[in-house]
Amino acid sequence: MNVKLKLVFSTLMITALFFGFIQIYFPIEKYNFERLHIFLFNLCTGGSILLYYTQGRRRVSKTVKFFFLGSLIYAFSAFFKVYPITLAVTVLLFILVEKVRVQSFSLIPFQFFSPGESVSRKFHQASLLCLSCGLVIAGLVILNNEYFQLVTMAKLTLDTFFLGFSFPLSLITLSLVFAMLAGMENSSMKAVMELCFWTITLGVIIFFLFILFEKFVPQIFVTTALFLAVVTVFFLYYKNAEQIQQKLFLTSGIGFLIFTALTGIAYIFLQMSQDYDPGKTKWLLHMHVFASLYGWNLCGLSVICRFEDFPIKLHSPTVIGIHWLTAVVLAPLGVFYGWFAVLALMGYSFITLTLFFSRNEGRF
Repeated sequence: MNVKLKLVFSTLMITALFFGFIQIYFPIEKYNFERLHIFLFNLCTGGSILLYYTQGRRRVSKTVKFFFLGSLIYAFSAFFKVYPITLAVTVLLFILVEKVRVQSFSLIPFQFFSPGESVSRKFHQASLLCLSCGLVIAGLVILNNEYFQLVTMAKLTLDTFFLGFSFPLSLITLSLVFAMLAGMENSSMKAVMELCFWTITLGVIIFFLFILFEKFVPQIFVTTALFLAVVTVFFLYYKNAEQIQQKLFLTSGIGFLIFTALTGIAYIFLQMSQDYDPGKTKWLLHMHVFASLYGWNLCGLSVICRFEDFPIKLHSPTVIGIHWLTAVVLAPLGVFYGWFAVLALMGYSFITLTLFFSRNEGRF
């Protein structure tokens, strides 16, 4: 990935975090700045990197360029609630994602059921399919909520479904993890790897449905299954993946994923309590979201963007330590206290720029 492209993506990631805090300084009730916070990171940056990585070209294709520009229009039109433009762009983005997916895999994802297909490629195709389905579902929610009002549900909100754009990034990061376990594809552990794939991909879908229908007890069972699957992935990866620098970053990323699973389970238990107060549990929800978005997903995206550059010249444990401090402590506090927001932006800028622009030589 060339310097200009890394500069665009890193700048957009930092800007995304900025919009996550801007409500503190400019409390405008009419607009939800968290939408820009989610879109700029997940859809604009993450979606474009996913397509770029899938095509495997050194130069950015016209498809990726159109997706990037279209995603920006989508983000700002949804933010300003100009939904006719959002819906029109949804069609374009869906076509572009499916074009890349079909060219790289197939129209119907038969590979999911093929024992000869690697688990890494299954996660890769699931990531693209999740992105295109997420666009369609979000579009249907816009049509329902803004125009037809055919279905009325408390959780059937745009902001709930817009959060789903983080799932494709999670799945592509898992694809990277399992790519480093390719040596186990022909072993007896292949069945365990397949079980992890189905548990995670189906578990996320089922969990989202239970959120929609506000079924708390089933959510506990699904999140527990997801937690066990992620822990299994962690042990498989830690024990069997090749000892290269990417492993250190992705191990840290899986740590973030385990953390999000634990905070997610804790949040569900709090919701089930009789004296549940949403205002008093916002801190836990923000820890969950920031660890997922700027912890786990950032690890995957940074490895994709620097994949051909490793080893890169940086002191990895130091960067990882600052990364955890920023994502788990400073950023969640920054939602409530302005000074922590400044520290979080400084820490995150340091992490992002270091990961994107450290020289690709020297020891780590």
